[in-house]
Amino acid sequence: MSIKFAIIKERKNPPDKRVVLPPQACKKAVEQFPEAEFVVESSDIRIYKDKEYEELGVSVVTDVQDCDVLLGVKEVPIEALIPNKKYFFFSHTIKKQPYNRKLLQAVLDKNIELYDHEVIKDSKGQRLVAFGRYAGIVGAYNGFRAWGLKFGSYNLPKAENLHNQQELIAELCNIKNEIPNIKILLTGKGRVGNGAKEMLDAMGIKKVSSRAFRSQSFSTPVYCQIDVMKYNKRKDGRKLGKKDFYQNPEAYKSNFMRFAKVTDFYIAGHFYGDKAPFLYTKMDVKHPSFSIKVVADVSCDIDGPVATTIRPSTIANPIYGYDPKTGDETDYTFEGAIAVMAVDNLPCELPRDASEGFAEMFLKHVIPAFFDNDKEGILERACMTRHGKLTPAFSYLQDYVDG
Repeated sequence: MSIKFAIIKERKNPPDKRVVLPPQACKKAVEQFPEAEFVVESSDIRIYKDKEYEELGVSVVTDVQDCDVLLGVKEVPIEALIPNKKYFFFSHTIKKQPYNRKLLQAVLDKNIELYDHEVIKDSKGQRLVAFGRYAGIVGAYNGFRAWGLKFGSYNLPKAENLHNQQELIAELCNIKNEIPNIKILLTGKGRVGNGAKEMLDAMGIKKVSSRAFRSQSFSTPVYCQIDVMKYNKRKDGRKLGKKDFYQNPEAYKSNFMRFAKVTDFYIAGHFYGDKAPFLYTKMDVKHPSFSIKVVADVSCDIDGPVATTIRPSTIANPIYGYDPKTGDETDYTFEGAIAVMAVDNLPCELPRDASEGFAEMFLKHVIPAFFDNDKEGILERACMTRHGKLTPAFSYLQDYVDG
């Protein structure tokens, strides 16, 4: 059975240069699955030019109505949705985001089969395709850039003006001697946290244990990477492990302040779950011993677990200041202000690397599922809507759809 896939033009503003499958990935997919056909909708935004696809034998078209499966990155504007198709994109609806309710309603009205990249998971619930690693890579770089701008010690170019991860690393290595003997804290050990760790390691910054981080002084910059059990503790004092935390987050309280008292630069790369305690509150930030001066919040949950993140920032204006006394936004260069970098679409700044990494996962896990009868259940688990209704796994969204 032949299936026609289309790489669709990204239409959301601000423009996103990423793509699900770059030219080389399309070529590879057809070599693996001769019954697959790929076309690409012409775009002047995409990081890969139309010509790069054509050179590898991928047709560039202006109409994708005859395609079966439409592959995009960001939300498709309602007016651009084609009825009765299979769509893949990040819909940003699974947490009942109010700003996308109409999009999910339109998907149902138009009888679209929606597969959200965010819920493409294996049988154990682990995500199979994601841009998180690149968010961590760019987030760490932007955090160091914010440090230099806040303290006037160096001036790194914007990540979006550099070609790839290697260029980001080269720039960081150039300014390493300008970084004082600060303590850098990194939360999270998933894709995002480990992406940030790659950058710290590439700079040659020394990694230390959480005990040493809290109790010792160092003559060079150091970093510590911690997971949820280091910054949360049970209210009743029992030590039951990570599984218990995920099952009973409301039984825990934050133990983050013991790190906040000794941290200068904080990179937030953790996943935050419902009912989990906030890492630090606005009251915590007011405490005289709170010593964080720069926050690179890659996770970017607004009014959430990282109290200094009061809004997302943009690639154009990535840094703002947080006034610990008032809880209001201020100029990040002011003395006492905490510099906050909270760009919520960081992988867009490294579109080639991010697209190639995403495509590798998509080719490994998703494309084969179309041709092996979905034997691993990957498509079935990721399908949110079918025949104009929510699928059973996503029926919890019905009240959200009803508005």
